[in-house]
Amino acid sequence: MVPVPWRYVSSWSCDGCGLCCKGFSVVLRFEEWFRLVKRFGAEVTRVGLNKFYLARRSDGSCVFLYNYFGRWLCGIQDMKPLACKMWPFKVLKKPKYGNPNESIFNYRGRTFYVYVDPFCPNLKWGRPTAELTYKVIPEIIELSMNIREKQVYSTSRTLSQLVPPPKPRRII
Repeated sequence: MVPVPWRYVSSWSCDGCGLCCKGFSVVLRFEEWFRLVKRFGAEVTRVGLNKFYLARRSDGSCVFLYNYFGRWLCGIQDMKPLACKMWPFKVLKKPKYGNPNESIFNYRGRTFYVYVDPFCPNLKWGRPTAELTYKVIPEIIELSMNIREKQVYSTSRTLSQLVPPPKPRRII
């Protein structure tokens, strides 16, 4: 599917459906590949022509995808590759997929073109909400620029919904 401009999307949030982790080849940057191999061994990656990828199971799913009470979660959340953090968004310096007026996003004096993969079932189509415009898209851009590592708005909130926060310990 051809990515579409972000302005066609009203809202988006990850609900842990796992579709993005099934059937896609995740390209790894060298440093990501190195960290994964160092921690888990070479079998969690595969080598392509001039690229490294996350390994996949025989069903096409990522080797780190696991089911947690009916939701699909990432087993390497603490070292998730940038490609995974960005999905379903693409941040570009030029309007590669057309519609520059609908894909343009100005962030801190810089111009970006943001697109969304329409394959994601959690996209809500329509006029962009304030959360998408002022929280999700800026976070995606910061991830793409490597000025942010921790995700808040652009990742699944499923785990925090399924697992109650620990109770505060009483200090005597």
